[in-house]
Amino acid sequence: MNSTVSAWKTTPIPTNGTSQTIGKAFGLEHLILGSLIIIVALIGLGGNATVLWLLGFRMRRNAFNVYILNLALADFFLLCCLIIDHLLLSIQFFHISSISAYVLFILLHVTFFPYTVDLSILTAISTERCLSVLWPIWYHCHRSTSSSAVVCALLWALALILNLLECIYCIRQSKHHDEYQCNKINYTLASWLIFLFLVLLGSSLALLVRVLRGSHRVQLSRLYVTVLLTVLVFLLCGLPFGLFLLIVTNNIPLNFKYFSIIHLIVAVLSSVNSCVNPIIYFFVGSFRQQKRQPLKLVLERALEGNPEDDE
Repeated sequence: MNSTVSAWKTTPIPTNGTSQTIGKAFGLEHLILGSLIIIVALIGLGGNATVLWLLGFRMRRNAFNVYILNLALADFFLLCCLIIDHLLLSIQFFHISSISAYVLFILLHVTFFPYTVDLSILTAISTERCLSVLWPIWYHCHRSTSSSAVVCALLWALALILNLLECIYCIRQSKHHDEYQCNKINYTLASWLIFLFLVLLGSSLALLVRVLRGSHRVQLSRLYVTVLLTVLVFLLCGLPFGLFLLIVTNNIPLNFKYFSIIHLIVAVLSSVNSCVNPIIYFFVGSFRQQKRQPLKLVLERALEGNPEDDE
C-alpha cells in the first residue's frame, strides 16, 4: 500500500492527514464511473439482501447453503464499502466537504477485507464441489455436517486478521507503523490471494472437465451450473480488483491520476460481480419454468443437486 501514498506525494495533494481537498485530482470521468458504481451497487444490495433473507430465515440450511449465505454477506459488505467510498469521492468532486487523502486510503483497506472473504469463500465452494465429484466416497466419509460453518468462520477470521495487521503497520500515521512488518504482511496477503486464485482456477477447470467430459460424466445439475457461472463471472469481473490489490501491495509505483482511474474501473467490475451473483441464482432457478414461482422456490431450485440433499 505504500505505493499509494508515494503516488499521492507525486501530486500537489497533501498527505499529512489534515482535511485538505483532493477534488482537483478528479475529473468528469471519475464522477461518471463513481455514479455507475453506486447505481450497480444499490441494485446488488437489493439482490444480496434478498438472498440473505431467504437463506437466513426462509429456507432449510444445509452445508452448501451456508457457503452461499456467507458469499452473499461478503458481497453485501463489499457493495456497502464501494458505495461509501465513491459517495465520498462524489462529495469531494462537488466540493461539498473536504476529505483527507488518508481517509480514502483507509477506505481502500476496508474494501479489500470483504473482497478477500468473497474470493476465499468462492474458492472453498469450488473446491468442495470438485472434491465431491472427483472423490465422492472419500468426500461423504470425511465431511462433517458443520464443516461449512467452520470453514467460513476461519476464512472470515483470517481475512480480518490480515487486513487489520495491514492497517496497523502500513498506515504511516499509525503509532505502530513499521515498514519491515508492513512488507511482510503485504507479501503474506499477496501470497494468500495468489494461492486462492490458483486453487479457484484449478478446481473450477477440474469440475468443468469432469462435468463435460470423461468416462464417468457427472449429471449437469442446476447446482453445478450455478457454481460454474458464479466462478466465470468472478474471473471476468472480480479478478481485476484482486490484481489491482496485488499491484498496490507489491509497491509498484503508479501516478495518482492513473491509480484513481484504474481503481474506479476495477471497482465498477467488482460491483458488477457482486451484483450479478443473485441474478445468477434466480436465473438458473427459473430457467425453463413457465409459471412464476416464489423466490424461495426459485432459489432452492438453483441449488438443486447438492450431494447432501441426495443423501
